Amino acid sequence: MNAGTPNFTTPSGIEVPVVATSDMLARADLEPPAAYPFTRGIFADGFRGRPWTIRQYSGFGSAEESNQRYKFLLKEGQTGLSVALDLPTQCGYDPDDPMARPEIGKVGVSLFSLSEMETLFEGIDLGSISTSFTINGTAAIIYAMYLAAADKQGIPRAKLTGTIQNDILKEYVARGTWIFPVPPSMRLIADSILYSNQVTPRFNSISIAGAHVRDAGCTAVEEMSYTLANGFAYVDELIRRGGDVAKFARRLSFFFYVHMDLFEEACKFRSGRRVWAKLLRERYGVTDEKALHFRFGVVCGGSSLTSAQPYNNIVRVAIENIAAVLGGAQSIFTCAYDEAFQIPTEFSAEIALRTQQIVQHESGIAATVDPLGGSYYVEWLTDRMEKEILQVMREIDDYGGVIKAIENGWLQGRIARRALERKRATDAGNRVVVGQNRYRREDQTDSYGEVFRLDPEIADKVLEKLAAVKQTRDAAAAANALDRLAEAAARDSENLMPWLVDCCHAYVTVGEMVTRLKSLWGEFQEPVNL
Repeated sequence: MNAGTPNFTTPSGIEVPVVATSDMLARADLEPPAAYPFTRGIFADGFRGRPWTIRQYSGFGSAEESNQRYKFLLKEGQTGLSVALDLPTQCGYDPDDPMARPEIGKVGVSLFSLSEMETLFEGIDLGSISTSFTINGTAAIIYAMYLAAADKQGIPRAKLTGTIQNDILKEYVARGTWIFPVPPSMRLIADSILYSNQVTPRFNSISIAGAHVRDAGCTAVEEMSYTLANGFAYVDELIRRGGDVAKFARRLSFFFYVHMDLFEEACKFRSGRRVWAKLLRERYGVTDEKALHFRFGVVCGGSSLTSAQPYNNIVRVAIENIAAVLGGAQSIFTCAYDEAFQIPTEFSAEIALRTQQIVQHESGIAATVDPLGGSYYVEWLTDRMEKEILQVMREIDDYGGVIKAIENGWLQGRIARRALERKRATDAGNRVVVGQNRYRREDQTDSYGEVFRLDPEIADKVLEKLAAVKQTRDAAAAANALDRLAEAAARDSENLMPWLVDCCHAYVTVGEMVTRLKSLWGEFQEPVNL
């Protein structure tokens, strides 16, 4: 295709008909909302009964700074918290590790021990707020730390609501914040889910994430396919561990990016709900309707945003927000316009928050359930995407399943090739990005508005706090807790969550726990396929 030629396919490569007609549909009638297979949503009254959670992703620098940002967002109408962790915390390093020093507090908050978790939520009632953590390699540790913080606040664990991402499979193929090999990582995930089912029954102990494979280069179809395939890999592991699928499936949740093709994105979620419910019923015999519910949160933004003409991103995020609502998301995070190049300022974060509030209160699209339902094009595209998703999932199964595909690097190779295709299409102008490769003035100088500046002393402050924790904690209790964790980890059948919680109460650090487990399990070695 030549640059400038209209592209009448969706980003997933599905050819868009000039006009959709009723004879193109697989069936004439639609099931009502909240009826199997849930094409039109999982709630009979849609957003009338329960508006989506406005959950702005935030966190930077120290626990004190992030606590102030959370209080600002809550004061301005945010209805749930979403915690961003810095790379050392994500990868299991304490701030005083040489690998950690350059990254302390840069892409999220430094959270090295219970002392920081206590500071992060100072003045915030954990029993009345839903909290999400975007964390994977150290997810079980951060979940344990959250439980310990609730204990310190005197909050019954059964009252806790929220989500921990805890999806290591997509880390191996898309983001890279893995730590341990696949088998012990799957053990930690199963441990945290099964433990959460018992002690925090309202908390989602995993958010199976397609978001990062999407930003790594996948299409909408592939994003949903890989995510569902990962989801069923977790189901199989939990069943192997003795879990009751009808019980634990009620707390499985999902997480996606929303990109710019409004109809494809809305249909992605409609078809995903359908595929998840059908396969849970057909493969595992699940009949409990709540266990069949496909519950998901989204990010509106990510790699669809540009540093070129950054104010255009406000429009992009608004369109993606509308697509998420039309698709029936349970929680939504709207990126700030400057997120393509810096930590958002309070000014840009407020615009992102107001975008959701305007869509929720002024647009009218949340007043009725599935307002796109019955559109010939939407129903045809939903059917077509369901077919394409199942085909990609069959290809993974034919290869030998998700675990084998990851350990051999097959899945990583597919994503890398797709990313290259997208980059070449953008460079050639076949994929139009307004302000970046089209409608860019010759004399254009991009204006970025207010610049966020991280406190240059933040690393030193965090290191001082870490040293203080190590000096003031009960050293014998910390050492004993670590020893008991290692002993439990050596017993393959033991759930490690109680021992991780004990470590957190003893103010053992993230790095200390990870180092001890690495000594037993080793580290994942990324496959290289040329």
